[in-house]
Amino acid sequence: MKHQTLLSLLLAVAAVITVQLSDAAAQAMSDREFMTEAASGGRLEVELGNLATQRAASDAVRQFGQRMVTDHGQASMELAALATRKGIQLPQSLMAKHAAVRDRLGTLSGSEFDRAYMQEMVRDHNEDVAAFQREAQSGTDPDVRAWAAQTLPTLQQHLAMAQSVNTQVAGAPGSGIVAASPTTVVVVPGARAPWCGGAYAQTAGSNFGSCTP
Repeated sequence: MKHQTLLSLLLAVAAVITVQLSDAAAQAMSDREFMTEAASGGRLEVELGNLATQRAASDAVRQFGQRMVTDHGQASMELAALATRKGIQLPQSLMAKHAAVRDRLGTLSGSEFDRAYMQEMVRDHNEDVAAFQREAQSGTDPDVRAWAAQTLPTLQQHLAMAQSVNTQVAGAPGSGIVAASPTTVVVVPGARAPWCGGAYAQTAGSNFGSCTP
């Protein structure tokens, strides 16, 4: 009976240790997954930033894109050095979801690119800030946690910038034009209004082919 009791106790202890080790392994994998996601996301920011400097119509969008190239390029180098010290192999290409974003924006140019790019930047940086906050607070690896905390303020600044620039370009169907409502439009002197007979299309201006805005 004593042997059975001792065996049962040992099995219970082993079960607890196994659960603890499994939880630790899962959390360690979470740190690794965070690094993988951050590496691909940072690469995307750099590629899209370069695209913005070439395709954007707005100076503000081009400047924002260049800032993304600089800041995310630096963060990516820091992450790569950290991964090397940890013996972690980071992806050398974009994850599928990030490649899809690059390919979609790669088909656009001018004011259409500006709007789509800045919308993506607001969405992406909202997600980034949340992910880096989680890692900074809950990550297991102290070095990865420290890098996330160190990078977070820059991402928060990027989010504020993205929201500001997005506000500038979101309602503008063309250079110098800001749509105010379905029945009114604010036109900067010298700009051509995209209205004709009250009909409006976001990407094409008037939908009356016989009418010149």
